[in-house]
Amino acid sequence: MNIRGVVLFFICVSLSALARSQYVDNTIIYNNLQIEELLNLHLKYNEAFPTIEGYRIQLLMRAGNTALDEINGIKEEFEQEHQHISTYVTFREPYYRLRIGDFRSRLEAMEYLNKIKKSYPQAWVIKDKIAFPELTKYKNTINYE
Repeated sequence: MNIRGVVLFFICVSLSALARSQYVDNTIIYNNLQIEELLNLHLKYNEAFPTIEGYRIQLLMRAGNTALDEINGIKEEFEQEHQHISTYVTFREPYYRLRIGDFRSRLEAMEYLNKIKKSYPQAWVIKDKIAFPELTKYKNTINYE
């Protein structure tokens, strides 16, 4: 009875593999020119505007005559302590803002905020356009460019 089950199992596996190989060989790929043009347009758009929706941590927001100097001082201080995190100074009247990081999810940003909260208690997570982060997980794969 056990031998019958094993033999039956191997026959089923062999037949399914044979059936799959027949379908793979008969695959027809239709190349639609409009779809290819749309993909090229999408690639050009991403090259022109290399940002995605994500999160940053806003360390500071100041207004006034000395705001830019204060922001730049804190930026230099932060960059010395955290060299692997990008910093961004932005201005939207009347405030200068110091934002850090390119986090793809709010969870990533909150984890990093918890690490720096003692040094920067006024910091908070904010939704922003971020640069495409490097996907280091896939760096050693065959398709990595």
